[in-house]
Amino acid sequence: MILIKRSYATVLSKSPSRLRSRGKNPISLDHFIQRQRVLALWKDVVRSTVSISDRDMRQEMLRFARAEFEKYRHVADLGHIRYLISTGKTQLDTMKGSLVNSGVITEL
Repeated sequence: MILIKRSYATVLSKSPSRLRSRGKNPISLDHFIQRQRVLALWKDVVRSTVSISDRDMRQEMLRFARAEFEKYRHVADLGHIRYLISTGKTQLDTMKGSLVNSGVITEL
């Protein structure tokens, strides 16, 4: 029996991805999906405040919403993110109902 030893000319070295070369880590698919849901919630908030005619009230609503989004910006736990999205939707619906009942906006 003859043993043949193989040697290869080069060793495959994988170059880092563009994100990793910039010091960033790619996110998982689940995080990507939740990020899209958060962005959709933010768009709903902005769309809901557009119909408020009182400029000061509209700005205050947007400031409050932005502060809430910023407060939880670095949350990475998927369960916590889902909880925050659910809570945010509930708060948005409550805000819409209050504004409609007070006559600030018409029904959306």
